[in-house]
Order: sequence, then C-alpha cells, then structure tokens
Amino acid sequence: MPYNTFGMDVRAKVVAEYASVEELTDLLKKYKGERLLAVGEGSNLLFTKDFDGVVLVSRMCRARALKETDKEVWIEAESGLKMDNLIEQLVDMNLMGMENMSYIPGTVGASAVQNVGAYGVEAKDVIERVETIEITSSRTRVFTNKECRFGYRDSIFKNELRGQYIVTKVVYRLQKEGELHPERLKIDKPHCTVADIREAVIAIRKSKLPEVGELGSAGSFFKNPVIRPEHYQTLSQQYPDMPHYVQEDGIKIPAAWLIEQCGWKGKKQGGAQVYDKQPLVIVNADHATPEDIMALAQAVCDSVQKKFGISISPEVNYI
Repeated sequence: MPYNTFGMDVRAKVVAEYASVEELTDLLKKYKGERLLAVGEGSNLLFTKDFDGVVLVSRMCRARALKETDKEVWIEAESGLKMDNLIEQLVDMNLMGMENMSYIPGTVGASAVQNVGAYGVEAKDVIERVETIEITSSRTRVFTNKECRFGYRDSIFKNELRGQYIVTKVVYRLQKEGELHPERLKIDKPHCTVADIREAVIAIRKSKLPEVGELGSAGSFFKNPVIRPEHYQTLSQQYPDMPHYVQEDGIKIPAAWLIEQCGWKGKKQGGAQVYDKQPLVIVNADHATPEDIMALAQAVCDSVQKKFGISISPEVNYI
C-alpha cells in the first residue's frame, strides 16, 4: 500500500479515494459497518500490520479566500491539499502565520488532527475552524478552534472523538502584517520577510531530514517532552549545556538532544535506524518491518528514561 511514507509493505482490504464531500458520504454509506481509516499522505502513520478495513484517501485539494479585512485573510483549504503547497501559496501572497511550518510533510486535514508545528508555531495558532463529516451519520459538523481542544501534537480528533469524524476542510486565519517568528532560525538579516523564513526553514529541514520517497520515515518520530521545573533544575546541574524552552506547563527539552546523549544517533536495529543527521527521526534503512521500527523506538524511549528520568513518546500513530 503506497499510502504511508514509512514504506511499510502492508495491504488494506479496500483503498478508496474521494474528491468531494459528496463522494465521501457515498463511500461512508457503501462501507457502513467496515473498519475505516481516513488518511492524507500517511506521513505520520506506522502501519504495524495489514489493515483489515477501508482506507479513505482525500483527493480534495482546493483552497480559496473566504474573506479579507485590512489586516487579515481567512483561507479555506480542503483536507487533501498538501500543507506545504498551501504554505507556498500563502507566502507568495505575503500572508503571515504558517511560514514556520514550511516543508512539513502531510496534508491540510492532518494539520488539524495532529496540530502540527515547528519553530515555535503550531497549526492551532492559525486555525479558525475545522469542518468535518461524522462517520455514522454523514452529517457535517464544524468545530471551532476551542472545540478542537488542541494540545502539543494533539487534538480532540486523536482522543475523545478518535475515529468518529473525518476532516474535510480547515479555515486558517492569516495576517497581512504583524510579528514574525525567526527565533531558532539562523537568518542573518535585520528585517526578514515571510519568504526569508520559509527559505530558512526549508534549508534546515532539508539538511536534517530525509526526503519523503527517498528514505522511508514519518518525519519527527518522537514528541519533545515537557518536564517539571524542579526536574530541569536537577538535570541542569549535571548537564549545564542541556537546551531547554520555558513553557506554560513546564520546561520543554528537545527529544533529539536527549536521544543523541544516549548514543542512538545513526544506530541501527534490524532494518530500522535512528537517522544520522537528526536523531528525532527513525528511518526505514533496510527493508525494515513494523516490528523493527517499534522495537527501536521502544529501546530509544527506555534509554532516555533510564539516563534522564524523562519519558518520551512517539508522535507517530501506530495503526
């Protein structure tokens, strides 16, 4: 099945594509009672075995401006549109808000489910509302930003409403002017633009992450953990160079740094490997099986827990 960027050799009972809400509702009626899984590019999934059900693939790929004021523009994008294609268009329009998330693999629909983010910006910062179809009734339901209950790489669609709704459209609220976020980006310009930020982000991601299609991966495999301030204070005495970022709920520690300190960078186990340019990534280096990927991920988590007393967990969804 080609709908997963890890390149796992798995099959589904049925793979069905749809290019409109009407086609989706027809499929929901046709396959009522079957196990369903809605995907975009499969860039944040690890299929652990053959999928005994119907994989629904969005081919809804349009975007349009809904309304505009002197300072803002609301853009409605369909779920199957590649997120980076959308961001490229927004940057060309000089609209601010999503440029830090450039070159993240995946689709618009996944951005709302996963609350994707990078370099201090998350999808929740710009999402106005999310339009969905309820699987059991085929009724449309619109979720406000607040109703989505966004968290770090998290949303209501991954928790209470998991498997109950399929995202069809997302409305983003972008700025014509305002504050850019070049923090953590090495931009040597006194006044940078959205295009400068996009260019810098793409350069960084290309230097650290494997290209989708060349080496199987799901991008960043692990979430960055947030620990209690007192835990950080204790660790910082032993590791004074430990990078950290102050959050409302604690201190965020880069998982990549923790993994590298445990000696995993470039290490292989079976056909899976911790990527030698970015230890946050696990790659399918040599015909890896799902078991290879899961075993390596668990070994990394165990190692970080033992050395630092910090729990890290996969960002990737196991199916």
